Amino acid sequence: MPGVEQYTVRDLAPLARELHAEGVRALLLFGVAWSKDPEGSEAWAADGVVPEAVREIKDAAPGLVVVTDVCLCAYTSHGHCGIVRRGRILNDATCERLGRVAVAHANAGADVVAPSAMMDGQVAALRSALDAAGHEETAILAYSSKHASAFYGPFRDVEQSTPSFGDRRTYQMDYRNAREALHEMERDVEEGADLLMVKPALTSLDLLARARRHFLVPLAAFQVSGEYAMLKSAVAAGVLDERAAVEETLGALRRAGADLIVTYFARDVARWSGGPR
Repeated sequence: MPGVEQYTVRDLAPLARELHAEGVRALLLFGVAWSKDPEGSEAWAADGVVPEAVREIKDAAPGLVVVTDVCLCAYTSHGHCGIVRRGRILNDATCERLGRVAVAHANAGADVVAPSAMMDGQVAALRSALDAAGHEETAILAYSSKHASAFYGPFRDVEQSTPSFGDRRTYQMDYRNAREALHEMERDVEEGADLLMVKPALTSLDLLARARRHFLVPLAAFQVSGEYAMLKSAVAAGVLDERAAVEETLGALRRAGADLIVTYFARDVARWSGGPR
């Protein structure tokens, strides 16, 4: 992941001010746990790494929109996205924990929470937990179409969240099944999602286009770590011009229907476009 860094909480205030000055308008935060256990309990700790990071960013740059990833995989000792009992993921127990995570993030000042565990009913669980805690205005960006993909490898290495047994194909989606992706998007909208996400981005152009025709809520596309690494490798090999390739791929996502794009190239794009307007 050339050009991508991990940051400690104490690094975030100056970084947030720099990004806001450069024209970056939103951040999606992922935490790297200080400690892990089978439940992933650090994920919903009030003094956990993500709530602390949210507070630092909001104090330093109140104008930045802060989105937080809501999942357990970086906090569980087994690396799965949910509660595991006898080798099985417990869907409902996981949804309850995800609600706790969302509330902890909203209490710290997160503007948007983004459940990515791909549990059935996770959006409804978050909406219920947030509303009960007085966070009716905290938005939910649902990872509705998140495929079991080969393109997540670099991120999992950085986040130390590779499962210690099995894989995530029982709860992430088969990339060959478009109907399931659209069905999950519809369910998430019914449960209260304010925005829908597809991930990975480049292999989901058809889903973006189909979702754009079916849904009125904003659509987001996540240009994931493998996509970033692939472009960077081609640039390093001298076979692609970086700016041209990045702008073309991001342009394709917008053309397909993405209103928002999550990308590791955000800072580069802000610089190329001349900063804040």
